[in-house]
Amino acid sequence: MGRRFVAERRRDPFYRAAQSEGLRSRAAFKLEHLLDRYPILRAGDRVLDLGAAPGGWSIVAVERVGRRGEVVAVDPRPIEPIDGVTVVRGTVGSETLPDRLGHRPFDAVLSDMSPRISGAYATDHARSVALVRAAFELADHVLAAGGSFVAKVFAGEEQAELDADLAPSFRRWVRTKPPASRESSSELYLIGLGYHAIRKAP
Repeated sequence: MGRRFVAERRRDPFYRAAQSEGLRSRAAFKLEHLLDRYPILRAGDRVLDLGAAPGGWSIVAVERVGRRGEVVAVDPRPIEPIDGVTVVRGTVGSETLPDRLGHRPFDAVLSDMSPRISGAYATDHARSVALVRAAFELADHVLAAGGSFVAKVFAGEEQAELDADLAPSFRRWVRTKPPASRESSSELYLIGLGYHAIRKAP
């Protein structure tokens, strides 16, 4: 991590606010914005948080769903305990992961997963699209009818095809960029509301 990056992060108001409010990462403010603007979560919801480490999104989600709700956080990396959050060490795409998540469907699937950055933008974009597809494939198995899906993606040439493939599974499909995303960042957030499974051809 370069000195310039560290210095810029310390000047970042969202980073400083996240540290002071115990949110673990500035990404928490991105989810806060999305939840304030779109009807993604409700009190009592069961939420699956993919790529959850260090836990910023899980903290926000568990506050929104309240005591009657449940948040399951998935990441291959360890996550420090969070009240009301069940942590599952695992990788999205693993064949065994769905069985480890319990048999009750989720009301929302959230993914803030990012690829390992290569420095070649086309490669990083393609990898981010692959992560969204993996998150949606899991959601397609565990998301309740009418549920919500949120995923981060890097904008690029595969975006239109991704939208075309995923949007038909939802009543409403949105692309947006929260204020807490850095201006220089190409990241976008995809939101699907009102999930309905599409019957696959035999």
